[in-house]
Amino acid sequence: MTGDAEVEVAPRSSERHRGDVEQVPSPREAVLVVNAHSRRGEKLFQAARDKLVAAGVTLTEAHAVHDPDDLVPTVRSAIVGGAPMVIVGGGDGSLSSTIDEFVGRKSVFALLPLGTANSFARTLAIPLDLDGAVRTIASGKIRRLDLGVINGDYFANAAALGLSPLIGETVPHRLKRYLGRIGYLLWAIWCLTHFRPFRLYVGEGDDRQSFWASEVRVFNGRFHGGVEMLENEALDDGEIVVQAVTGRSVSRLGWDWLLRFFKLSRRAQAVQEFRGSRILLDTKPHLKISIDGEVVTKTPAVIESAHRVISVVVPGSSDM
Repeated sequence: MTGDAEVEVAPRSSERHRGDVEQVPSPREAVLVVNAHSRRGEKLFQAARDKLVAAGVTLTEAHAVHDPDDLVPTVRSAIVGGAPMVIVGGGDGSLSSTIDEFVGRKSVFALLPLGTANSFARTLAIPLDLDGAVRTIASGKIRRLDLGVINGDYFANAAALGLSPLIGETVPHRLKRYLGRIGYLLWAIWCLTHFRPFRLYVGEGDDRQSFWASEVRVFNGRFHGGVEMLENEALDDGEIVVQAVTGRSVSRLGWDWLLRFFKLSRRAQAVQEFRGSRILLDTKPHLKISIDGEVVTKTPAVIESAHRVISVVVPGSSDM
């Protein structure tokens, strides 16, 4: 937070909702859908299926989806078919493409983190190793959580415009698949040398503010690219956080990422934050927006919080 740069777009409600966890155990019956195109999906599908069954979860169906275009229809079919729980295995991109299907449905969402950054799993405190993730699904609790909405598209964790969509849209799949976060970092350095700052507009009417910026992050969760960007952010408080790296210096953006990666105390100095249930953003020029790692829309953008619209399996002792 940065003093007068923070704008309260709507009344905050985190104290009212924080810690309000439904003590309902996760369902014992589920459909497993794994994105075999994700970094570890194909390799771990069989092991995940076996470990879930051994942990006491009855799998009525199990799908290793090799064509990314088949992922959403497969998840949708499981939900429409009445699956009490659908376990989605993959990275943040798999999460982004399927999360919309759970809104307004009774099926519980459970996550097997098999991607590169696994930002949403980190926010939920779900272990990133297969055994730990399976243990969470088998013995965790159900929690009603918020989703963010950008131009009508739901997202679970984070969205970004500026450098991040450029990286996500152009990073070679082999580089990401075999080098993981290191591959992302190397590609980010290359993209940084080809990137230019932009003009950012936040709000509307007399309250509209304008800045030079090099990146804007929109948070429902706390992590972006596997790096913790917010220290204390609830997933059920009815708020969205917009974080802008201001200024025309691209090196300022690199410095901000470095500070956050190593969790250094000066990491808030390069950003301005805005909080609320509804925030309007625009840029000049208009820019693409990545949602949970997938480029799906562009500015201008209406950003909103959809309050407690999905049921998610979290660790029993989770205090997000």
